[in-house]
Amino acid sequence: MKIAPIMRAFADPGSNLSARLLHTGQHYDAAMKHAFFEQLSIPEPDIDLEVGSGSHAQQTAEIMKRFEPVLDEQPPVAVLVVGDVNSTIACALVAVKKDIPVIHVEAGLRSGDRSMPEEINRVLTDQLSELLFTTEAEAQKNLTAEGISADRVHFVGNVMIDTLRFNLAQAVPAEDVLAQSDVNLSVDGKVNYGLVTLHRPSNVDDPVVLERLLRTLVQVSESTPLVFPIHPRTQSCLQAAGLDNLLADSEIHAVPPLGYLEMLGLMKSARVVLTDSGGIQEETTALGIPCITLRENTERPITVSQGTNTVVGTSAEAILRCYEDVLATGGKGGNIPQLWDGNAAERTVRVINQWAAERV
Repeated sequence: MKIAPIMRAFADPGSNLSARLLHTGQHYDAAMKHAFFEQLSIPEPDIDLEVGSGSHAQQTAEIMKRFEPVLDEQPPVAVLVVGDVNSTIACALVAVKKDIPVIHVEAGLRSGDRSMPEEINRVLTDQLSELLFTTEAEAQKNLTAEGISADRVHFVGNVMIDTLRFNLAQAVPAEDVLAQSDVNLSVDGKVNYGLVTLHRPSNVDDPVVLERLLRTLVQVSESTPLVFPIHPRTQSCLQAAGLDNLLADSEIHAVPPLGYLEMLGLMKSARVVLTDSGGIQEETTALGIPCITLRENTERPITVSQGTNTVVGTSAEAILRCYEDVLATGGKGGNIPQLWDGNAAERTVRVINQWAAERV
């Protein structure tokens, strides 16, 4: 979702640089990968490292081992990485140790929670990067506090929102998505539901936390049916903890993992979204949909200060209190943040082209 608009911008005739796309295989579900690449018109990767699953150390090390020969074979002008996953820091480490500049898209986001692996990845990748592109103006303060020179930082907007705006008209209607899973949630000709996503290790790896969240969601579903596309990781945790039965007799409708256009269709028609996803916090803000974030913190504070997002943690009382407020008031009235206009990738690639030209 982040790379699609960047690849389009590099393919534009106005760009003096071309881009080779490398897929590490960290996100290894074949069906999900195919759906996202096809729907977002992402070109087939030039290189696929096919790394697959593993512990954080195993996965990071394996990506580094497989990525280094790629750079040896054909050294690029720079290595561009996005986000905060293990692939991000692994590829950045390999590149910078081979004296290849690193470019980080979605830099400067901070939750302040160093227990999150993603937070470590963000902080370290930003320290290694020569060009840093931020999604919100406040990110500059985080980078300055960490000693990163302002002349390396460029506020360009949010490439996730580029993808959302580019694909909004092609989003699959919620009724069609639900019909594919034999779910009918229409009331008086309109669908009525909330949308749930859960995949963070802090929420799904701990059976106690996972059970508490599921029991709370069952309570929510008593007044608003919930649609729950279950991530492969979450499905495995549900089965391992023996919690599948909690969903069986509730109004939580579990559906398989969905492609981007299906998720977008569900999201834009949802009454409320309950999630632990950073990207969905941003997308709901752009769509004006109330979002309840099931985490203790967020690295995307602009979705709270300006958008439709409320961070509530994982306690049943806090979740239910926020949900009741959404029912009563329709949720927070948010604004679309500055430069979330669908043109962030174009601005990013323009800066990279200028930077590369000055290096010649």
